[in-house]
Amino acid sequence: MQYKRNITTLLLVHIHSSGIMATSSRHALILVFVICVACFAEERSLYLVLLEGEPVAFHDPRKLELNSEISQAHAKRLDSHDQLLQRTLEIGSYSKLYSFKHIVNGFAVHVTPSQAEKLKDAPGVKMVERDRGAKLMTTYTPHFLGLPQGVWTQEGGAKNAGEGIVIGFVDTGIDPLHPSFANDPLNPFTSNISHFSGACETGPRFPPSSCNGKIVSARFFSAGAQAVATLTPMDFLSPIDAVGHGSHVASTAAGNAGVPVVTNGFYYGKASGMAPRARIAVYKAVYPTVGTITDVVAAMDQAVMDGVDILTLSVGPDEPPEDTLTFLSVFDVFMLLAQRAGVFVVQAAGNNGPAPSTVVSYSPWAVGVAACSTDRNFRGSLLLGNGQKVGGVGLSAPTFGGGLFLHKLVLAQDAVKANGTFPRTPQCVEECQCTESLDPNVVRGSIVICTFSAGFSNDTSTITAITNTARTLGFKGFALVANPTYGDFIAEPVPFAVSGIMIPKVADAQIISRYYEQQIRRNERGFVTDFRARAAIGEGRVASFGGRAPIVSRFSSRGPDIIDINKHLADVLKPDIVAPGHQIWAAWSPLSALDPLLTGNTFALLSGTSMATPHVVGIAALIKQLNPSWTPSSISSALSTTATKYDNYGELILSEGYDIDSFYPSTHFDVGAGLVNPTRAIDPGLVFISEFDDYISFLCSLPNISPTTIKIVTGETCRKPLSHPANLNLPSVTISALRGSLRVQRSVKNVGSKPEIYLCSVISPNGTMVNPSPTWFAIAPQGTQNIDIQFRVTQAGDVFSFGEIVLTGSLNHIVRIPLSVLPVSIS
Repeated sequence: MQYKRNITTLLLVHIHSSGIMATSSRHALILVFVICVACFAEERSLYLVLLEGEPVAFHDPRKLELNSEISQAHAKRLDSHDQLLQRTLEIGSYSKLYSFKHIVNGFAVHVTPSQAEKLKDAPGVKMVERDRGAKLMTTYTPHFLGLPQGVWTQEGGAKNAGEGIVIGFVDTGIDPLHPSFANDPLNPFTSNISHFSGACETGPRFPPSSCNGKIVSARFFSAGAQAVATLTPMDFLSPIDAVGHGSHVASTAAGNAGVPVVTNGFYYGKASGMAPRARIAVYKAVYPTVGTITDVVAAMDQAVMDGVDILTLSVGPDEPPEDTLTFLSVFDVFMLLAQRAGVFVVQAAGNNGPAPSTVVSYSPWAVGVAACSTDRNFRGSLLLGNGQKVGGVGLSAPTFGGGLFLHKLVLAQDAVKANGTFPRTPQCVEECQCTESLDPNVVRGSIVICTFSAGFSNDTSTITAITNTARTLGFKGFALVANPTYGDFIAEPVPFAVSGIMIPKVADAQIISRYYEQQIRRNERGFVTDFRARAAIGEGRVASFGGRAPIVSRFSSRGPDIIDINKHLADVLKPDIVAPGHQIWAAWSPLSALDPLLTGNTFALLSGTSMATPHVVGIAALIKQLNPSWTPSSISSALSTTATKYDNYGELILSEGYDIDSFYPSTHFDVGAGLVNPTRAIDPGLVFISEFDDYISFLCSLPNISPTTIKIVTGETCRKPLSHPANLNLPSVTISALRGSLRVQRSVKNVGSKPEIYLCSVISPNGTMVNPSPTWFAIAPQGTQNIDIQFRVTQAGDVFSFGEIVLTGSLNHIVRIPLSVLPVSIS
């Protein structure tokens, strides 16, 4: 909140001594101190307001269509939104940004906190929530997941994979000129997508031709961004992607097959989306300057209204809500209602790992995706003059001579000018950030050692600045090396326009330092008089394959799931699943507004749960294509029960820990059900189905929350609360506090075409006895089977333990049900 300063005003006032024009001619000059106590001027913020009354999408149980009745209902509601604001607040003191017109009855408004409090008390208002802001959850993966030989083959190859499915992307927009999104006239789309009705909103750098058949719709939402920030010229008010993130996500899920990946003139291979024939609907809601939940939920509302099959959320809030349950935030309510409308919702689990309970995907009605590596690596090397080779990272060409011809090696500190007006800071002295600090006669034609120091530690130094310095001063190449003072650092392969390498381990940096000091000659003042050290940078752009994979990435957010900002635990497994999200090649916008190092590039190698999410989205499109009648929970179940917990060595998937090169065996709170397996997911045998009413029953069973609150937020009455939150029919069981014993129920449906017999086997979590009943069953096609699972504490503890129930079918279906239990007490 901003405040005006208290103002003390000194006035000279000429008055009559009597206070009136009268008897005395004596006048006095009196100093009058007038204290102007400033009003506390509140700063306005964005607020999301939900209202009573059924939204249009659920007012009529018939198939949702855009027709005159819907238009009239919406127009009427627009009036009611305006009337409510006019009754409650002073006209002109607020700005209404959106009226939500499909899955939610509500609006977004720009008001002060005190005005927001007035709105909370207004008749008809269910909920008012402050906008927390939206963040980005920042070629080889199709083969790693087995797609070309598996699902693609069953669907007619890449030319048909995803045909007829429309995927909505709420993100930073899209680059319509990228070959990943080109429409191939030799392979026209033949599928019927009459269920979808979008629009092509044009604007700067986004002409009407941008919606080319591959891109079937493109919209942008900017009212929230414009209300809270001064936008820059790069914040284009059109669906164009100035960041690159949206293009990267869209191409990972649905980019064309076999697109050559070329960066800085080097061919890295070919990139393909998971579902290369799926159509793309773009909903730009995040800008280079700012992202708001207001714009994101407005985009979600429109996407559902347009009729997307799948909604991709690699953006969203990066922290739990302040004053409500995680499940009942406006963002999560929008996802719930999108799921109710039949849309499969996938969101990034977050990039705040490896600490526990850092997931930002909370709700059971959306699939939260964690990130892992593949078995592809990009390894660079620095060859020293004594023959030693030090490993590192950097997507760059070798120095002259193919990395074999040796060049002068210079430590940046030894090339600093003796005189100059530049600041003597670590950035300029050690980190190669300042062109004016280095002697060009020393560094020209040399490989310069730049040292990780205070600037990189506090995020004020960049690799971009090093490459700029290298180009300006004519380095032959550079090496950014670790510093013992700061320890090892994390280095991700990024393309360098000059030869370069990052040496992130202190032990390797010390090898370089010892060699360098042995070779150089210094005078009595410590200045180098003879640079005899030599080195060469090797090829860093060629991928190698091997080693254990997948490994859960350090940044990937972890469970257990939480119910509120105080981190009370929830009986829901999060993340749901893990997918490749580490070092993923995909489309990029050459504008690259937030990353100058990638400016001009049309592909980028990125890591994040943002990159993992579209893998699951594309695979879901393939499942939906083969099983068009499946509900969102059926697809979610198929993904979960067929996932694998083992890596390519046949061992439990490992997770990265806090320390570099530290690993531990993954639990369900790292990988969810495991690594997504598309080949098995299209034929899971059994599925666990949960629909809207089940989610309401789940919410009604939560502790310390009243039915009134559920009614206020969702509009639904608590008719049949579950006996325990763990009884929601999910493809996993999570019990956050098991006291004594608990009976949990599940129901499965046979989605196969043949009858099948299933046998139950159990791996009980430590300290717990688990008994499913029945232990075997026969189930007909489209038949259902109830399963009772009795949990009993045998030894109390203060940490979660993990196990699973495995249903093995006579037709080779294997259905895994992850178990996560905290055994609090024996009775």
